[in-house]
Amino acid sequence: MSDTSTETRSSETEKFVKTDTEWKQELTPEQYHVLREKGTEYPYTGKFWNIHDDGTYTCAACGLELFKSDTKFDSGCGWPSFWAGIDHSKLTLQPDNTHGMRRTEVMCSRCGSHLGHLFDDGPKPTGHRFCINSISLEFKPEANATK
Repeated sequence: MSDTSTETRSSETEKFVKTDTEWKQELTPEQYHVLREKGTEYPYTGKFWNIHDDGTYTCAACGLELFKSDTKFDSGCGWPSFWAGIDHSKLTLQPDNTHGMRRTEVMCSRCGSHLGHLFDDGPKPTGHRFCINSISLEFKPEANATK
């Protein structure tokens, strides 16, 4: 008898590889710029920075579930902020020293898309602030959520 949760977990984080041509065909120009070229959107302009509905945030490029709404908080930065991801294996972190800053880049572990950055100025219990571009995310509302 197989363990379906283990099978699901390994397939969720299995690498998802596409060519730049394929990404350009599937993503809008704005999504491609942020997700594949490590761009950013202007603060307070993204579709999720001020959303408070219950549900799950997924990678806009590959659909991997990344963040739950119960870890989202208003950091005042103008981008959706989360104090934790769903699972450490779903997020890849790497140093980012561009633009004269020392930051930690956050990427989707499955498709390698740029999501945003991680900072150590978030609330308890983790002290983390995953500052994520709205355009890098899609939102799946909870089935029985009240608005």
